[in-house]
Amino acid sequence: MARIFVDLLSLTGTKGGMEVYARELYRVLGELAPQHEYIGWFSNEGYELDRSWFPGETVRSGISGENRFAWARGELFATGRAAAKLGADLSHSPATLGPARTSMPAVVTMHDMLYWSHPQYMSTPLYTEPVKFMERLASRNASRILTISEESRQAIIRYLKVPADRIDLVPLAGTAVQGADRSRAGESGPLVLATGNRRPHKNWPSLIRALPLVAEEHRPRVVVTGSHGDDPLREVVAETGMERWVELKSWVDDDEMRELYSTATVLAMPSFADGFSLPALEAMMAGLPVMISDLPVYREVVGDVALFTDPYDLSSIAAAMTTAATRPDILADLTTRGYARAELFSWERTARGTLETFEKALAGRPRR
Repeated sequence: MARIFVDLLSLTGTKGGMEVYARELYRVLGELAPQHEYIGWFSNEGYELDRSWFPGETVRSGISGENRFAWARGELFATGRAAAKLGADLSHSPATLGPARTSMPAVVTMHDMLYWSHPQYMSTPLYTEPVKFMERLASRNASRILTISEESRQAIIRYLKVPADRIDLVPLAGTAVQGADRSRAGESGPLVLATGNRRPHKNWPSLIRALPLVAEEHRPRVVVTGSHGDDPLREVVAETGMERWVELKSWVDDDEMRELYSTATVLAMPSFADGFSLPALEAMMAGLPVMISDLPVYREVVGDVALFTDPYDLSSIAAAMTTAATRPDILADLTTRGYARAELFSWERTARGTLETFEKALAGRPRR
């Protein structure tokens, strides 16, 4: 039995896929390995959310996960001290960043290296360089690093100079959208669904700019969810004159997402870069075909079960939307094969791989 400290400072309810990972992983770990004690160290915001998924004691850190400076300081210096104070045998940071120093073995899950590989899409240098610094410190302290794709594993080796034998590749799984009725797909005409934040690497402007290239008689409606506050895509919609075809939404609740999954023709992901693709996996689980950038990391997730596009070529994106709007036979094939592809991934598999990594770290392999 081990006492496992889980660093959840970044969990605030606004971080998307990394929060899904933490919740689903520990929901299953609690069932799969109940012999361990789990201590969840939450941000102020995360502590106010539903914590019923966490399989052990939950502690409020007193640190904001939304205030970048308070969070960074807490991540680097307070997390290790808290783990020691709470008598942990192992520390796990599931959201890429972790403590600079711990007195016990530490595991960090690093989802991607986009601040290194694609800094132009991530943030200003004022923020990019500190994040890279924190990732470097976390990797040096970690006894072992978990990552979610071969693309990310190779990037960690390349940019952080971590030896390959200290990195374990454990893919994620999807969480099905409950109750989606795919018999209603396209009932009001072709609909392209896009979900996610507005960070530049998501490449949503290209999806909108490609719309005028689709013949009007085949042009789908596009719904993009996931904005916070003033949506920067409004300018792109106005610039292209696509107000009639594009609807921009903020975060949507479960009922609205179920409706969108029921009526959408295809899920679009035109990203320039990524570390995995939970939305694509979850779409396949629901029977929703995927239209996605032809990137090696996405091939790891969807195989050949998608309409592939070149994210730098608007005509390629427009051609895929035209196919989605006019070729129900292709979409039906993608739906059938998508179900089979999604079955290759499960949270139980993710949890078992994670436990193996914990056991390696607990066995006392030296940190570097």
